[in-house]
Amino acid sequence: MSASKPPPPTSAAVLSRLPEVRTWQEDFYRNLHAHPELSHHEVATAGAVAQSLRADGFEVHEGIGGTGVVGLLRNGDGPTVLARADMDALPVQELTELPYASEVVVKGASGDEVPVMHACGHDVHVTCLLGAARLLSAARDQWAGTLVALFQPAEETGDGARGMVDGGLTTVVPRIDVAMAQHVLALPAGDVATRVGPVLAAADSLRITVFGRGSHGSMPHASVDPVVLAAMIVVRLQTVVSRETRPGEPVVVTVGSLRAGTKSNVIADRAVIELNVRTFSEASRAATLAAITRIVNAECDASGSPRPATFELFDQFGLTDNDEAVTSRVAAAFDAHFGPRAHAIEAQSASEDFSDLAHAYGAPYTYWGIGGTDPDLFDRALRAGRVASDVPVNHSGYFAPVIQPTLDTGTEALVVAALAWLAQPLV
Repeated sequence: MSASKPPPPTSAAVLSRLPEVRTWQEDFYRNLHAHPELSHHEVATAGAVAQSLRADGFEVHEGIGGTGVVGLLRNGDGPTVLARADMDALPVQELTELPYASEVVVKGASGDEVPVMHACGHDVHVTCLLGAARLLSAARDQWAGTLVALFQPAEETGDGARGMVDGGLTTVVPRIDVAMAQHVLALPAGDVATRVGPVLAAADSLRITVFGRGSHGSMPHASVDPVVLAAMIVVRLQTVVSRETRPGEPVVVTVGSLRAGTKSNVIADRAVIELNVRTFSEASRAATLAAITRIVNAECDASGSPRPATFELFDQFGLTDNDEAVTSRVAAAFDAHFGPRAHAIEAQSASEDFSDLAHAYGAPYTYWGIGGTDPDLFDRALRAGRVASDVPVNHSGYFAPVIQPTLDTGTEALVVAALAWLAQPLV
């Protein structure tokens, strides 16, 4: 990136009001962080979002795809820009000991009580988009077009974006010219990071059931042991990346769960393997899933399984593949505004469903990262070679973005990116 340049006049005029909203944003963030809600249960969050948007003059539509909220701010002729924030939290115990730490415990899908935490930074995303919406609403003389502020439920379960589309999103907002979103990451707070092309992996989770023949533990010869079968599958799956994937091609295969049996002296009749696959192209995605299927079936044959294995795909996320023209345009705006704090980012093996929204419109999109880690902590960890161990990452109970400059940066990034279209004719 080039050296810092003065921001475009329009951005400067809109962002000049940032100090007026900063205190409100910080209070809103602390309250939201302390009161997280799980996927598909974002009722209070959605209500607070709708109230804020109405106060800022937006036309508000609630209940899209469950708890989704869309705010429309029409401001004359011009492009339509969709900016999205996800709202849901995770079943994670907060360990930060912050004064605004979550103490929320709810009943999970299984009926057991689970702790809830904004361990992925969606509270940052909501707060920043509301701040950007307020700033753009207050400076309507500086831009023209339509801003769509979209607040999505259930990103963590991978079905929130599709749920909004199926719930009538394209009826409420018939057309958009560009879509954008951001995510707070374990980068130094104040940084903004972009990338052309694949930026987040496609993800596929599989639940594989393999079948054996149960027996007494003292009579293994009468069994087909599904534990041994599953163990062989797990070991052989390690070769999908190490021996079947071209070096340098990013593919991740993780076996996260293996369940079989109920007692030490009982050989069960089945085992269940749950695994997750991350890929960055449709070709590698198809090849990896095919290899997994082939290995499972071959090991079942080798063990003499009485029944074929069953395969269930769930929690699927599409590839997030940033449009080159859109991303380059946003990166140039970030470069002008943030200077050396704007830089490139490597492709991330995490996954998102944001692209489902853009695909529903056939619209180009871009997705970028903002830093949330205390810069001094990050610098110390970097110099010590301990970033992986000393910097809390998303989904950790210790993940707690510093409030500033994280909120300012995320708010500025959304305003600057949106104005890359709204402040000038679409080309």
